[in-house]
Amino acid sequence: MELLTEQPTTKGPSELFTGDVYFDVLARGDGESRIRVNTVRFSPCSRTAWHSHSMGQTLHVTEGIGIVATRKQVIIMRPGDTVHTPPGQEHWHGASPDHFMTHLAMWEDDDASWGDHVTDEEYDAATRRDTTTR
Repeated sequence: MELLTEQPTTKGPSELFTGDVYFDVLARGDGESRIRVNTVRFSPCSRTAWHSHSMGQTLHVTEGIGIVATRKQVIIMRPGDTVHTPPGQEHWHGASPDHFMTHLAMWEDDDASWGDHVTDEEYDAATRRDTTTR
């Protein structure tokens, strides 16, 4: 058993994020463990760039209101919601226009494929539609 040393908060790099995003690394497996867990805090309108993970990614919202979107689907996320994107699915996630949002991001690979920034037009369109069934 090991008490993990708390790592300093890191600002998300502008190459991968639009707006102010901060994350804390909670778990980073080594050896045979590939687990990655970050707490990620998004300011209103901030978001990731388009990206995918070779082994998928799971997001669990702890506070605020957020968005996760693929090219064909938009889900508005609220506290307690968990969303899984399967391996290789291009997506982005971030905060709604008028709320902060914090989620746990969980994945197993270090080889995320990053694409273009989400345009303001793509972001605005996603905030106007929600294909989630509740």
